[in-house]
Amino acid sequence: MADDKTPPSEMIRVPTALIPVVRELSRLHRQGHTIALLQGLEELLSGFDSNIDIDVTPSSKSVLQMEKKLESKLDAMTKKLELIERAISSTRYNSQARPRKQAHPYQQPQVELLALPPENLAPRLGLSPSSLAPEREKLTTKEFISWTRNRDPRSIGWEWNPKDGLYHPVK
Repeated sequence: MADDKTPPSEMIRVPTALIPVVRELSRLHRQGHTIALLQGLEELLSGFDSNIDIDVTPSSKSVLQMEKKLESKLDAMTKKLELIERAISSTRYNSQARPRKQAHPYQQPQVELLALPPENLAPRLGLSPSSLAPEREKLTTKEFISWTRNRDPRSIGWEWNPKDGLYHPVK
């Protein structure tokens, strides 16, 4: 069971001058902007010459020179991080301004129904074509519309038009 645990976070000591930048880098990393973060870090680190032999006593000239160089690089890095943040913010703003896509792309738009002949309407209502006419004849027009609405899968009422011999949808 001890092997299943997540290893603890590694803590590193950071020079005081770097703390705000490291916090900002950490925040950007948590937000998922890792690629931009890595590119910025690579640029920062490439500015340092790793072949210089430095006297590491705090008051030495080389440490003071390195500190000034580091501060100027940090300023440049801070400006780049601000540009990245602005770009990210403007991307969010622009994406919110765009019209959204349909919430359920699989939903088809409603299709306007056309008039149907008896042989097409009857199966829709769960009937045989021969049983549709007797129902229409024994009910009033309003009753027939209500009756078909109760049987229709989309609750649409149907009205008979003797002129064209078709059933027309009634909303």
